[in-house]
Amino acid sequence: MQNFKDLIVWKKAHENVLHIYNRSNAFPKEEQFGITSQLRRAATSIPTNIAEGSGKSTKKDFANFSQTALGSSQEVEYLSLLCMELGYLNKEDYYKINSFNNEVEAMLISLIKKV
Repeated sequence: MQNFKDLIVWKKAHENVLHIYNRSNAFPKEEQFGITSQLRRAATSIPTNIAEGSGKSTKKDFANFSQTALGSSQEVEYLSLLCMELGYLNKEDYYKINSFNNEVEAMLISLIKKV
């Protein structure tokens, strides 16, 4: 068991969640319960699963939660692309979200292999 706040991957994922929440505030109101909610939930799932997995007693459990976080990062990747193509995100914000997300994905893959 380890403190999730000490994990660099958690910090990056958390920072991306904050950025996504900030940017998605400007999404159309009719998307509040649609794509806005879906993108936020997927993004939040990443650091949440890292945090939950770090509190488990076995490495296998931690790896499983990290795998779930990785799946959520794929969801964020698609949803952010969709938001850009719909005009809800500008290219700069999309690239920033995607860049953070790619870093988190690489870290998660490395973490899963290590654990």
